Amino acid sequence: MSKTIVETRKELVDGTKSVTEVVSESLKIIKDKEKLNAFITLVEDEALKRAAWLEKNGDRSLPLFGVPVALKDMYLTKGIRTTAGAKLLEEYVPPYSSSVVEKLEEAGAVIVGKTNQDAWAHGASGENSDFGPSLNPSNEEYVPGGSSSGSAVAVAAGMVPLAMGTDTGGSIRQPANFVGVVGFKPSYGRVSRYGVIAMASSLDSMGHFTNSVEDAALVLGVTAGADERDATTRAARKYEFEGFSKKGLEGVRVGIAKEYVEAIADEEIKENFEKVKSKLERLGATLVDVALPHTKDAIAVYYILQPAEVSSNLARFDGVRYGKGRDSFGKEAKRRIVVGSYTLSSGYYDAYYRQALRVRTLVKQDFERAFEKVDVLVTPVSPTTAFKLGEKTSDPLAMYMADALTVPVNLAGLPAIAIPSGKTKGGLPMGVQVIGRYMDEERMLPISYELESELI
Repeated sequence: MSKTIVETRKELVDGTKSVTEVVSESLKIIKDKEKLNAFITLVEDEALKRAAWLEKNGDRSLPLFGVPVALKDMYLTKGIRTTAGAKLLEEYVPPYSSSVVEKLEEAGAVIVGKTNQDAWAHGASGENSDFGPSLNPSNEEYVPGGSSSGSAVAVAAGMVPLAMGTDTGGSIRQPANFVGVVGFKPSYGRVSRYGVIAMASSLDSMGHFTNSVEDAALVLGVTAGADERDATTRAARKYEFEGFSKKGLEGVRVGIAKEYVEAIADEEIKENFEKVKSKLERLGATLVDVALPHTKDAIAVYYILQPAEVSSNLARFDGVRYGKGRDSFGKEAKRRIVVGSYTLSSGYYDAYYRQALRVRTLVKQDFERAFEKVDVLVTPVSPTTAFKLGEKTSDPLAMYMADALTVPVNLAGLPAIAIPSGKTKGGLPMGVQVIGRYMDEERMLPISYELESELI
């Protein structure tokens, strides 16, 4: 496994390595593994200047002091082009940075580049980028998952210990699962969306990829909190990470939903999940069967609500403000604009959009009833492991099902984290997903940390 943020910071604070050495190593690995196509834009000169400044003037007590960070190309970065993986924005250079980017830099991080992704975050495989597909480091014939494909690859290939992603229907947890790293999606509203190109505004969450649960919690402590520029963020609590210690899971109730187990299409994933359940019991947890009956409706609901919001958000790219016109949209973006416009149109709004909103409430109520009995839910992340490049490109419905076990979490706005749980006989990563109550990362992350220690 590549170095964690905690290990990288220790080297920097102890003086074992300088910030320039750490950043230079990161840039070298990125170039050596260029074939994986993880990055769209590399900011080598700016990163080395920032490293030299931090070495001389930086506060070494900062939580991300000198840590190289990659950003999904949805995050606006002042003076650095931001494309959203789309040729329409190929030459766009934002005049300001997103709130998350500002917080990362205030915490001492060094931005090394912007990562590849499915254009506009539309995709479950990483194959829809206008800059070419990213490749899975475990086997380059397979997809790394999407849409945060480049960020997942950057951490899995050891290019950076931290990469930011966005998760609208599983776009962090699914690629994390396909490449074998930790992928974290916070509660909706816990991290500001200000300055991140919107895909579907009621579903988007800003999260990250790391090599450990501890790192994921540390980064949440940096990015979480109220933002007056994003009215959906909560002012009441800011997540504070104070370190984890091994306590076991005695007294913890873990929900197992049969609807998620029945959705698994791969025998090796089924066997792996049974082993995970045994490990939870060995740690002292009590397994409780719960029902999430509207899981089967989640994908249908998602693919009504999400394209509706996509069609609205993409309306601003009209050729006036950002240079290129709407004829530059790719095939998948056009498909979602058409579907979304149709469901929002007069005569169909009540039949599709309003009905989908009602079912979304039922999905949310399923989780609320389950959490009356348990502290967290543990499920597989995806019905299958990573699939081959091109295997599902001609079948959009089959592609959409790759997110079948992650989408319900976004509909309900809950926090969830994907943790590696082993590999198939063919060497492809598998993982499990821990889902928490809304705004209860304080409970969910320590439980995930205990489980991770048993899975390594």
